[in-house]
Amino acid sequence: MEMQPRGRLRGHSLNRLIPNILTILALCAGITAMRFGIQGGWEHAVIAIVVAAVLDGLDGRIARALGASSRFGAELDSLSDFVAFGVAPAFLVYLWSLQTAGGFGWALALLFAVCCALRLARFNTTLESEVPEPAWAKNFFVGVPAPLGGLLALIPMIVGLETESEVFASPVINGLVIAGISALMVSRVPTIAIKQAKVPARYVVFVLLGVGAFAAFLISTPWVTLAVSAVVYLASIPYTVVLYRRLERRHPSEALEEIEEEEETGA
Repeated sequence: MEMQPRGRLRGHSLNRLIPNILTILALCAGITAMRFGIQGGWEHAVIAIVVAAVLDGLDGRIARALGASSRFGAELDSLSDFVAFGVAPAFLVYLWSLQTAGGFGWALALLFAVCCALRLARFNTTLESEVPEPAWAKNFFVGVPAPLGGLLALIPMIVGLETESEVFASPVINGLVIAGISALMVSRVPTIAIKQAKVPARYVVFVLLGVGAFAAFLISTPWVTLAVSAVVYLASIPYTVVLYRRLERRHPSEALEEIEEEEETGA
């Protein structure tokens, strides 16, 4: 019986390893958030998750810019996302609030982690699909992305840190939030994917000013800024659904139906 040759990683220049380095750093940030949670350092735990989200947003873009995209990098990114935005937020919310609900609280934490894993698996399956999708569909995600889901699950903690109110440590509030975000991650609700959006030339300066203002507010009033951003994002979902349906009617495509059928009968 012939032995199958083992896959080996090819040598790369340091520049081409930068995306994988960023992914590892995001993974480390997610694990470090759990350490802060065990020590009761909730502020540092939230910051660590935010850092992981920023690094996750950079690694893919840098990989495409450097032409360093690879199957290894994609798999590593998914594992990092699961830990940083699935396991870590669920663990933090459990320590922050849900442990007072006993086994039910732990079940909700597990639900969130499992839904994050399912969301990532579905996303990877879609990437490997050979069925083309319409150009306009690239401006949307199916369900809430894992990084945003991880941050949204921490909304009660973030608001609690700002208001210093114990109300937001209630297992009822945290349980409802984490269950709702879990459902959004695995749902087929279209959400906006700003990475593909094109900015008209006349709006470039305003966009850059907006990013600068957001960064300033994030540094000066981090908890309020994160909470308001989360609320704005959730409030935008109904509009995104309407926009998606409008584009779907205006540009009917059988490709989307084939993708859905492939996902239902595939993995």
